[in-house]
Amino acid sequence: MPEGDTVYRTARLLDQLRGEQLTRTDFRVPQHATADLVGGTVAETVSRGKHLLTRVDRGAEQWTLHTHLKMEGSWKVVRPRQRWPRSATNARVVLETARHTAIGFSLGIVELVDRAREDDVVGHLGPDLLGPDWDEAVALANLLHEPARPLREALLDQTNLAGVGNMYAAELCFTSGVHPETPVGAVPELPRLVRRAHQMLTLNKERWVQSTTGDLRERERMWVYRRDRSPCRRCGTPILVDMQGPAGRERASYWCPACQPLRD
Repeated sequence: MPEGDTVYRTARLLDQLRGEQLTRTDFRVPQHATADLVGGTVAETVSRGKHLLTRVDRGAEQWTLHTHLKMEGSWKVVRPRQRWPRSATNARVVLETARHTAIGFSLGIVELVDRAREDDVVGHLGPDLLGPDWDEAVALANLLHEPARPLREALLDQTNLAGVGNMYAAELCFTSGVHPETPVGAVPELPRLVRRAHQMLTLNKERWVQSTTGDLRERERMWVYRRDRSPCRRCGTPILVDMQGPAGRERASYWCPACQPLRD
């Protein structure tokens, strides 16, 4: 699932339509199959954690198109009549203006809501690591609300802080020297970890190549994520991987057993 910085960059991509009038809209999902925003003006597209909000003004109406990429989704922007980069059978939303065509492929969520109801779809999220509402103190309080919860699971909970995905969770645990299953309340220097999360996403939000090591070479960008059985960059111990998390929502967890021991 995309990280918050990837979604932030996608919002920037879609914001090319800002101020343009829609000449065609096509919602290829059953609940909005008859929706029509032609004539509306795209006010902006913003990210909220891993969610995208495209705001459209149409006369007295103010609409928000809420989309989520989930595992396989993406947005692409091309010129009208330009060949699409993916099959049309995967398109879920098409927004066209005189200058641009934005296509949402394989989107996990597509909702069209009245602007006044935006909180219904994103109001549950914690402070956005890349948003104007970022508040380190609130994020810390949210995480410590359940001190016995495993750190990695708590970081992935978007109601605590919005924007951390599986990759950043793994990298944050490693750079903080704690096992992913360490209870939140037992994490030393938790404020520093939260601050580092903000720094990591901020550094990566302007580039399409993500790196937590500072090295942009293809196989040198991560400390532990997707490096199972490879030697730890710090101590040489093979990186371990295991499926962890609540039943039915397990995800691969990566850690170095020497640098990140699970303490009693």
